Amino acid sequence: MSHPSKPLLRWGLPLIFTAFFLLFVLWLNSAGKIPLVSRAGQSFETGVVTEILQDNLQSDGTRSGEQRVLVKMTSGVRAGTEQVTTSSSGYLFGAGCTVGMKVILIQSVAGDSTVTAVYSPDRGGVLLLFAGLYLLTLCLVGGRQGVKGALGLAFTFLCILFVYLPMVGRGWSPFWTAVFVCAVTTLVTLWLIGGPTPKTAVAVGGTVSGVVIAGAAASLFSAASGITGWNVSDIESLMTLASAGDIQVGGLLFSGLLISSLGAVMDVAMSISSAIREIYDQNPALSRGALFQAGMRVGRDLMGTDSNTLILAFAGSSASMLVLDYAYDLPLLQIINSNNIGIAVMQGLSGSFGIVLAVPVTVLLAVAVYPRNRPRNHSQSPSTLFPAACSPVHPQEKSGTKNA
Repeated sequence: MSHPSKPLLRWGLPLIFTAFFLLFVLWLNSAGKIPLVSRAGQSFETGVVTEILQDNLQSDGTRSGEQRVLVKMTSGVRAGTEQVTTSSSGYLFGAGCTVGMKVILIQSVAGDSTVTAVYSPDRGGVLLLFAGLYLLTLCLVGGRQGVKGALGLAFTFLCILFVYLPMVGRGWSPFWTAVFVCAVTTLVTLWLIGGPTPKTAVAVGGTVSGVVIAGAAASLFSAASGITGWNVSDIESLMTLASAGDIQVGGLLFSGLLISSLGAVMDVAMSISSAIREIYDQNPALSRGALFQAGMRVGRDLMGTDSNTLILAFAGSSASMLVLDYAYDLPLLQIINSNNIGIAVMQGLSGSFGIVLAVPVTVLLAVAVYPRNRPRNHSQSPSTLFPAACSPVHPQEKSGTKNA
């Protein structure tokens, strides 16, 4: 017979957490945003190109100037009508329109007057298709665990949209907001994957510790180098936010670092927690010292690859900047002292500090927690957070009791 605390732990606490979290999210998103730019009468709508009135295709295959095209509107107040519009040949805006192409238009309506311009090709369907294919692949390959991983990914994405952004918009510290979001998403993701077990608790503790260590390392780097959140390339636009509301622009850089390092730190913490749990279940006679040494051997193998992952991720995001620096043959002193390079180095190294130091923290947590949940025999599955109430009785123990 199952102990009454087990269903409470498995279902009761998650339901209570979900209820309070939903109320918190609704409260966060109830406040209106401060309009930075007036968009009265302007909207983004969908349409389909039906005719090319004037093309801008040159003899050498390039485009110059603007196209004039006829577009049938498929959304908005002018849906069903055909509008003559223009499409620029820029790399950031506009599109090389062809008949039948689905496009996104910027539409401005004032009475009977309508002005439109092609903003971009309509990529919404492609984005949804690839996201759906990824989730489907994750579920097919990962099975039940893949489904749980997909749910965790969806929860993380929704937290960034409906928790992180509204909290920052209300003037809360971006750094501590990121810590809160990382803690919540880590708890939910690992709970879905591992359930209410000591393994999950250790992994959550190791992940949150690693993320906070990464933030602390970035703060120390910032204080020593003079690089702050005010040195980012889009600071002029962010200054508008700072002057119009309570957003703490200076902390956005560091909060972004925490979120970007979360995945790698979570991977390390869960891998170590799971490995030590398995080692201990196979040999419960191991001392704490031996268990610590085994966990560190596992952790050292993970350090190099996951630290390399973060360094390569931040280097890859700065590839265009690095190529420009190389093409212009900038002096080394200029490159290493530029704000952009300094920020990239800070992000990569601080995240790597979080990964490396998350290893001993996770191992220490596992060594402290697992011996308190010592299994009764080698074949027993990992216990829950309340092992005494939830562990099944071995058949041999039952027979022994009867014989006695």
